[in-house]
Amino acid sequence: MDTKILEDIGLTNAEIKVYLALLELGVAGAGQLIEKSGLQSSVVHNTINNLINKGFISFSLKGKKRVYHSGNPENILNYIDDKKKQFQEILPELLSKQKSSKEKPVSATFEGIRGIKELLFELLEAGGKEHHTFGSAKESLMLGDAFWVSYHKKRAEKGIKAELIFNESLRFWKAEKKYPKSEVRYTKEGFEPLTETIIRNDKIGIIIWTEKPIGVLIHNKAAAESYDQFFETMWKLAKK
Repeated sequence: MDTKILEDIGLTNAEIKVYLALLELGVAGAGQLIEKSGLQSSVVHNTINNLINKGFISFSLKGKKRVYHSGNPENILNYIDDKKKQFQEILPELLSKQKSSKEKPVSATFEGIRGIKELLFELLEAGGKEHHTFGSAKESLMLGDAFWVSYHKKRAEKGIKAELIFNESLRFWKAEKKYPKSEVRYTKEGFEPLTETIIRNDKIGIIIWTEKPIGVLIHNKAAAESYDQFFETMWKLAKK
């Protein structure tokens, strides 16, 4: 089982091991969890308390001994919702601090799938009425089919039209049928670079689709206009 999503929502490696062990056992004492998880006694006891506080597991008394019960995994969704509500309460203050900062970053670097998604969401909020992309490769699907469909749906809901130049290897994806408010053209067959460039308003996103993708976000109006002019030249040469 890929447990990375559990790490992403804030569980430690020990919490994941103990939680999964208890899911399999159903009901267990601390000794069984120590044996099943392979963790040290002190780590398991601390982890149990953490999971109880998060509402992921519960306990009852069997004589004088505590036994632990795994909660319904669907309760994790409630945990995520609670964290989201808590974050939304402080979000206006965070945005206010960002707007009042004395110096704005001209560029930023992102790594890994999670980082690239963050870069793309930055571009989603960049304003403007057009989204231009060139160099999209089949490797970009490492973000997941559902992610891209959802992303372009959100883009279209903002009233932003997309013109997309994909590498020939992505023709099978048929983005023109999946992405609303978009027009797609393709490069000729042959050499296909792994570098994708996205222009949105006064921002440029450059993504290198290696095994661990790398992205750079540039915030510069003159550079974005220059890239847009280059995009228009490529758009005329690309085929439908």
